[in-house]
Amino acid sequence: MTVTMALFTRDLRVNDNPVLAAAARASQVLPVFVVDETICATDYLSPNKAAFLVAALADLDQELRRLGGQLMIRHGDTVREVCRLVRQYSVGEVHIAEDVSAYSRRREDRLRTELAGSDCRLHVHTGSITVAAPGRLTPSGGRDHFAVFTPYHRRWTQLPVRAPLPVPQHIRLPDNAGTEPVPAATDLTPGTRSPEAAPGGESTGRRIARKWLRTDIGSYADRHDDLAADATSRLSPYLHFGCLSATELVYRSDPSAPGTAAFVRQLAWRDFHHQMLRARPELTHRDYRPRNDRWHDDPVLLTAWRAGQTGYPIVDAGMRQLAAQGWMHNRARMITASFLTKTLYLDWRRGARHFLALLADGDMANNQLNWQWVAGTGADTRPNRVLNPLRQAERYDPDGAYVRRWVPELAHLRGSDIHRPWRGHPNGVAGYPARIVDHEQSAREFLATRHG
Repeated sequence: MTVTMALFTRDLRVNDNPVLAAAARASQVLPVFVVDETICATDYLSPNKAAFLVAALADLDQELRRLGGQLMIRHGDTVREVCRLVRQYSVGEVHIAEDVSAYSRRREDRLRTELAGSDCRLHVHTGSITVAAPGRLTPSGGRDHFAVFTPYHRRWTQLPVRAPLPVPQHIRLPDNAGTEPVPAATDLTPGTRSPEAAPGGESTGRRIARKWLRTDIGSYADRHDDLAADATSRLSPYLHFGCLSATELVYRSDPSAPGTAAFVRQLAWRDFHHQMLRARPELTHRDYRPRNDRWHDDPVLLTAWRAGQTGYPIVDAGMRQLAAQGWMHNRARMITASFLTKTLYLDWRRGARHFLALLADGDMANNQLNWQWVAGTGADTRPNRVLNPLRQAERYDPDGAYVRRWVPELAHLRGSDIHRPWRGHPNGVAGYPARIVDHEQSAREFLATRHG
């Protein structure tokens, strides 16, 4: 009998999964996930990601068992473990989702080379992690990727969106297919997750997505920047781990509904960043458009920013939400990132590293390239834009409700006074720090430095 392997990576779901759907056509299927020792040894696999991952693996295993299968979990080097299973079960084909990071592409190249020696074919599937294949859309003129979002989005919206793939009716495992138990998060990395971190798994993700598409998406365009309303989808970690299909979300979004276009546009941004990283893998650590920045090196300022102790309530609220939830409102991400790079003038890589250490949705494409966009080294066509934290607070948290939740030591301040606690309090507010810098002066210095 033909044995085919479905190698799960960042596609931890049974619904609309091109890898599983293709592998399930064979008479026997090995659904496999390798806990990669190389990834576990890096800072990338944070406690929040580890907790989300093990919950997603447990959920995936449960869904596969309902189909007659189970998730075969292995630990070690992915290529080595896959090749061992190929030999053990005489696997003829391995199916895997296309990914864009430098590491995933090296893994794919190694798999292709090693499997060829075992007379086993590797099939790489697009449309598992992104809606548009990262290399599918290219601009006229011969460039291998789009450097500006607007023309990319114009082309992206013209692409036909395929219908979601059905869940396989049945999965038959090879005889004597054994597995290891789903590991505990602490087996993967030390530390504890954020106290309010979202639970992982396809079942949870689909429940949130159904409610979002049925009742909440209509107000997205009007309310997605409202910090206190919390009117965003909260689907980003489920997309990062592939518990949800971005393609299915686009397909099931009613284009006639208010707010839908704005939400789908965010999924296009996600694809845009993936196509950039595919073309330029070094962008995880190197400026896309160098500005000859001479970043400050100030550990005291960096520590205050990380801890949410800058003296700017809207910035501190965002950083404290990140620590508590392993997630941050997108508008708050922009405000806190701009404050680090253009008010404190600290290197965007330091901020990106801190975000990756806490965000359950921390993604090398979206996290790093969003940071570059804000820092003015990436795809932003206005690289010198500075987000004034006070104006941002007044516009997106006018009554101070977001700040009151996350900066409780200021909760007694009335209305918008909460955004300027230094006014009327010459000796400061008890328990809350003084401003670590003067934003207006720092912004002027930043622009002067940029213009040289």
